[in-house]
Amino acid sequence: MASPVLLVIAHGSRDPRHAATVHALTARVRSLRPGLRVETGFLDFNAPSVPQVLQRLATDGAKDVIALPLLLTRAFHAKSDIPTVLHKARTGLPRLHIRQAEVLGPSPLLNSALEQRLYEAGIRPGDKGSTGLVLASAGSTDPEAIAVIAEIARELRHTGWCSVRPAFASAASPTRFPRTEDAVRALRAEGVRRVAVAPYVIAPGRLPDRIAAGARGAGADVLADVLGPSPELARLLLRRYDEACVPRVAALTA
Repeated sequence: MASPVLLVIAHGSRDPRHAATVHALTARVRSLRPGLRVETGFLDFNAPSVPQVLQRLATDGAKDVIALPLLLTRAFHAKSDIPTVLHKARTGLPRLHIRQAEVLGPSPLLNSALEQRLYEAGIRPGDKGSTGLVLASAGSTDPEAIAVIAEIARELRHTGWCSVRPAFASAASPTRFPRTEDAVRALRAEGVRRVAVAPYVIAPGRLPDRIAAGARGAGADVLADVLGPSPELARLLLRRYDEACVPRVAALTA
């Protein structure tokens, strides 16, 4: 029995770095699991679109697809945009069995990727006790997504950082999550002498640039890169794919 196709669904961006990062990530996924067909579709701005990829898969004779949102939290795109696109595809392509996998976060693999980016930016494991960390997310108005980011910040606090503050680049209530620059300044006001900013985003673009500008403007000592096509992220994509495959396998063997 052929394995389901993995369709990675990215948001898309006018910034060419976004699509380049997504394609680098899917290439790494392919290298980790040779023989698995991995496709990429975008919701907006970039080609191919998700409907175009699904149409091509149906034409090629594919039977089973795992649609995996390249998202860190379950916010609007995971709850509305992607289900709507997939529902239309199921209606128009009834012979193609399409399942939506869970979003990537939260996951210990994401936390590991985040810390690895910080180490690459100059943080050493022994620095954590004297360094305040700003966990800078793109932002959301979804309460579930906001709660997840807050919980990740709490988890990171228990790994040795002297303080951890979540921040949003946009769309958040400032009473809950400040902007990146405000979070950096708040840590300074607490007496934290060294501050690092970790963008909790996958690919470069407008909002990650805003995070970086806020970090630099407020005088952060360390600015990590976006998560990008990290090995941890590639393994996580395959983990979510495998988890989505389980119900189908169980049904076929029942």
